[in-house]
Amino acid sequence: MRIRVRRTGGFAGIERSAEVDTSGRPDASEWQALAERAVAGGRGGPSVGVPDGFNYEITVDGRTVYAADPRLTEEQRKLITRVLKEGA
Repeated sequence: MRIRVRRTGGFAGIERSAEVDTSGRPDASEWQALAERAVAGGRGGPSVGVPDGFNYEITVDGRTVYAADPRLTEEQRKLITRVLKEGA
């Protein structure tokens, strides 16, 4: 499973993105479950957040959803944090 997160917006407007490929990882099933829950809570089009907040594009195996601060689900927040921390 390929999981990509793209973060835009914020005060400085600096874009950041990262991707994780869960193939062959011992924790792949954990990533898959978290990604499925995060995508289920996403929107089909770009979300409207708050001024200077972050907007997120979450893509899991070619399916893209959108989310924005401060209306992230707990699963989206966890997935975004993990991908941006571990992704290359």
